[in-house]
Amino acid sequence: MTSDHGLRARVTREFEARFGEPPACVARAPGRVNLIGEHTDYNDGFVLPMAIDRAAWIALRPRDDSKVFIHSLDFDEDREFDLDHLASTGNEWINYVQGVAWVLQKKTRGLKGWDGVAAGDVPIGAGLSSSAAFELASARAFASISGMPWDPREMALAAQRAENDWIGVRCGIMDQMISAAGEEGHALLIDCRSLETRSVPMPPGSAVVILDTATRRGLVDSAYNDRRLHCEEAADFFGVEALRDVDVERFERLAPRMETVMRRRARHVITENARTLQAADALEWGDAETVGRLMNESHASLRDDFEVSRKELDVIVELAQGHGACRGARMTGAGFGGCAVALVDGEGADDFARTVAEAYRSATGLEPRVYVCSASAGASIETSASVPA
Repeated sequence: MTSDHGLRARVTREFEARFGEPPACVARAPGRVNLIGEHTDYNDGFVLPMAIDRAAWIALRPRDDSKVFIHSLDFDEDREFDLDHLASTGNEWINYVQGVAWVLQKKTRGLKGWDGVAAGDVPIGAGLSSSAAFELASARAFASISGMPWDPREMALAAQRAENDWIGVRCGIMDQMISAAGEEGHALLIDCRSLETRSVPMPPGSAVVILDTATRRGLVDSAYNDRRLHCEEAADFFGVEALRDVDVERFERLAPRMETVMRRRARHVITENARTLQAADALEWGDAETVGRLMNESHASLRDDFEVSRKELDVIVELAQGHGACRGARMTGAGFGGCAVALVDGEGADDFARTVAEAYRSATGLEPRVYVCSASAGASIETSASVPA
């Protein structure tokens, strides 16, 4: 894994080579992994993500006009646009920067152009929010040179709107919020209704390992929409705005009256909200064993009640749970492919990563990607005085 310092130095060097002077500042924003709290966001529930030590970086300087010029080291491409004439470029990476600019222009009349060099080490397509990282790094860049105050919550909402209304992806708030407001060494409990957050420490001596199954979600829009519909029907059954308003006791009392599939979907969401709150409390107490047990229960619920796992996810989770260094493991993300996440003892993390990868490769014939991560801070900016030469 490329270190933060390595990427920061790389974009700085490339900027100097291209523009003949050091950048005025360097913006950074991390990717994320969700420890627990899956399919709870659109039910107004709770999520517990962690910003990871992989990030998007932009070295930049202000311009005197309304142009934005960026060279991407990852794509080896130059792109530019005019803040006075924004137009969508479809799925191109520059469109995320334009989307952020489009939203921020509604907040300030003084948005300024800039020259920049960008790079990142958040894997694209692995469910670790590379797009949110790039959006928040772009927001940090614009805010810094345009004199905008940095409010993590407001900037997260701005980046979410860019993704929703400019890019056209109907994501929730979790990815942008954790990238904006993450804290080093901590996870972030997010209330998806109020957007209130609570920073909770990760257990000392622990590591988070992301296990990419090398599978990707297929045509699952209808399955996802079915599950949202089941959740809405269940909320109507209970007479509440959303399933976050139903506790486990009430569910168990009324569950026998529910249709079978609706009951299973509701049981996952309601118990997952409870698990997420319990996991946040356990992190406060430094109780890694309880967090791990709750992660294991979360995977079983996603597999059996919400039915969004798949064979490869189940295989890698079972292999992870069987390793002596593992406290708990679960699929993470929307499901039907992608990644699992494991909480492991830090001293055993390298052996865990190697052993689970080898066993998964043998069992499936697929080549997994494994990332040993720690909790990082949210989006940040370094001015020229602190940018390394």
